[in-house]
Order: sequence, then structure tokens, then C-alpha cells
Amino acid sequence: MSDEQSGTGWPAGEPVRPSGPAGEPDPRPEAPDADEVSPLAPVEPVEREDAAPVEPPADAGPAGASAVSDEAGPVVPEAGPVAAAPAVAGRRWTSAGAMIAVLLALLGFTLVVQLKTTSADPTLSATREEDLVRISSDLDSRERRLRQDIESLEESQRQLRSGEQGRQAALDEATRRADQLGILAGTLPAVGPGLTVRFEGPAKAVSSTRVLDAVQELRGAGAEAMQIAGADSAAVRIIASTYFVDGENGSLVVDGRRLTGPYTITVIGDPETMRTALYIPGGVVALVEEGGGNVIVDDREAVEVSQLHAPIKLDHARPVS
Repeated sequence: MSDEQSGTGWPAGEPVRPSGPAGEPDPRPEAPDADEVSPLAPVEPVEREDAAPVEPPADAGPAGASAVSDEAGPVVPEAGPVAAAPAVAGRRWTSAGAMIAVLLALLGFTLVVQLKTTSADPTLSATREEDLVRISSDLDSRERRLRQDIESLEESQRQLRSGEQGRQAALDEATRRADQLGILAGTLPAVGPGLTVRFEGPAKAVSSTRVLDAVQELRGAGAEAMQIAGADSAAVRIIASTYFVDGENGSLVVDGRRLTGPYTITVIGDPETMRTALYIPGGVVALVEEGGGNVIVDDREAVEVSQLHAPIKLDHARPVS
């Protein structure tokens, strides 16, 4: 085809149909004639703000469409608005990346927890909470005992290193303790503030039970030394092992010794406290008075407990070393 085509905008002599069999008309009846297909058909491209401008290929027409030609068919314009697919793919890859990051974080956390659990003591991890509390309490008690032992040993060391002064202090302390034990055991006389308690009345009112109650009340009120005397001035030292039994004719047997009334208890201690203990409602004074007897309590600035008790020979008890 050598004639100039008017109205197409192409220069004379273009396009030239290829020679040979490919230049023959398309046998498909519905196919348009190659001369009827205009390469200048307007195509509206799809523009993106973030997409770079696409330059038309060198052989494209002035409208930006590329003419694709093959040996078997006419020139077909190829539109170019296919640039929106990469944006969707980019968004898909961003979501997948976030999901992968979350999974990696969970995997790392799981590994850390597993390592800590594995490194822990399996014995303690399997122990009950009550047992753990008991173990902790035992350890604390043991620590306190050890600290007390350390302090005691350090104090003994200081005393031993102090020389003559330390030995004298130890001797004075031993003497003081021996005196206290002698007074409590009744082997040493004692003097100090206290009371004299006199029981008068019939044998029913002043029985061994009432006298024993009085001794117990005085001990509970802080009595440190006591003795009991009868009408004939015979006295017996009252210690921890002293017993009281009703005797004949209204008498009173104290540690095997017979006493006759009235009876007087001499006691060393705080006078006010011991008086209060005797006069409590329903106490010793009230019971003796209900039986027809009488109790006379006198405060003394200094009383003397001079009666001694024979040392007790122990057959079975031994001090703990």
C-alpha cells in the first residue's frame, strides 16, 4: 500500500504491510481490517502519585500507546494502566512482615522462659509453699542461734583477755548467784522488807489447806524467802518442797515438825503487792474469816528469815553440763 493515507497523522508511506504470507488479509471473519485499526486511539493512562512517570517506548505513537505487531495479526494498541498492582503487593508484604515480627518475639520470649525454668532448682520448684515457709523459718531460727553463740563466745573471749579484772568479775557473779540459790534453797538466812501474817482461830478456819493457800498467794506475789512459826516459837523454813498436813488437836505439821497455833508467817518481798494478793475477793483472808478465824497482816521495813533448811541430797537429778 503505497498511497498516502489522509487523516491518520502518519507520514506518507507508513505503515507498510509486510510482504509475504503475513501480508494477506486475516482469515477470521470477525477480525477488523488492519487499515481500520487506528494506532492513534486515545488511551487514558492511570496516574499514581507515588509512581514514577513511564516514558513511552521509542516506537510508540504520539498518544503514548505502543503498537504491538506480530506476524499473524494487525497492530494492536497496548494500554499501560497496570501500575496499580505493585502497591497492593507492597501492602500485603508489610502486613506479613509485621506478623512475622510478632511470631519471632513470641518465640524469643518462650525460649527465655524455658531457659529460666530449666536452670531453676528442680527440688525447690516441686516443693509446696508450706514447706518452703517452714524451711525459711528454720533457716532464720538457725541463723539467730548461731549469732547468739557467736556473741556469747566473743563475750567470753573478751572476759578471758581482760586478765585479773575479768576473773574477779566472774568470781563476783558466781558468788551472787550462789547467794541467791542459797536463799531460795533455805540454806542461807535472809533479811529485807516484807510482811508478818498471823493466823488465829479454830482448826477449821486455820487448816493446812488455808495456810498452803496463803503460801501460794505470797509466792505468786513475789515472795523471796519465808518461814512459819508456831505458838512455842518453833519455826520451819518454807522452801519449794515444804508440805503442810493437819495434825492432832488442831495442830499443823510442816515438813514433819508439829506446830501449834496461832501461826505466823514471816515473808520477804514487796509488802504492798503481797498484801493485795492476800486481800483479793475470795482469797485467803476472806476464806479464813468465813470459817470464824482472823488474819492480821503487818508491813515491816525489815524482817529476818533466819530459820535454815537442811540441804537436800539429790539421788537422781544432775545438773546439765
